[in-house]
Amino acid sequence: MASISQGVAERPVGRVSHRGGFVDKYFYFMMSLLLAAIVVWGFSHTVDRHLIHAAPPRPFLLWVHAAAFSAWMAFYIFQSVLVRTRNVKWHRFFGWFGVALFSLMVPLGVTTAVVMTRFKMHILKHTGIETFLAIPFFDMVAFGFFVGLALYWRKQPELHRRLLFIGTCALLDAAFGRNDYIFSHKLYYPFLDCLILLGVVRDLLVDGRIHRLYRVVLPPLWVAQAFTVYLFEGSPAWWLRLTRSIIG
Repeated sequence: MASISQGVAERPVGRVSHRGGFVDKYFYFMMSLLLAAIVVWGFSHTVDRHLIHAAPPRPFLLWVHAAAFSAWMAFYIFQSVLVRTRNVKWHRFFGWFGVALFSLMVPLGVTTAVVMTRFKMHILKHTGIETFLAIPFFDMVAFGFFVGLALYWRKQPELHRRLLFIGTCALLDAAFGRNDYIFSHKLYYPFLDCLILLGVVRDLLVDGRIHRLYRVVLPPLWVAQAFTVYLFEGSPAWWLRLTRSIIG
């Protein structure tokens, strides 16, 4: 994987694309705003009746989960601003807050998924929802994997920023899935992947090539997403048994 970080050929500076242009300077900052806007848009469909004014009230853990994941989106924007304004020292300093938050989010996401599935089955009397655990479980695996690598390669900016971008995008299927049409047609992962592919377009515009990281991680990511949807929708017997044993 070390070869992934090898340099990209320099291209002439341009006003919009190429090195030093608008896309080069502002892409990750603008994407942080777009990701946050999608989260607000997506959860606006359900947050009132499923959290704020829910009846019956949801477990308190769901509030903690919402606060932590909202904090991550705010943190991602804040760190993007610090990079854009060349406050690299402060970016690294506050990065340790990100490490702490990241360390909380993965176990919190898994635990919340289990607690909320139990709540829906035993309190709301929903049936046949056990296999949906595949979606939040995989989200936490993908988020943990990409952000974990971003932290490991924090001193290699070309890897660090792309991995953080992919890892944060990996959370967005939850927002897209709040739309009934997107959820019912299983389009939450394709919409998420379109966001990641904007990073590929950015590389083509700025560097004239796709960074090797995308070429290495995207194909297996897409395969894993397809397998996750299969576990949810196909409900293989072994997965159904496993989820029922987890839920209890």
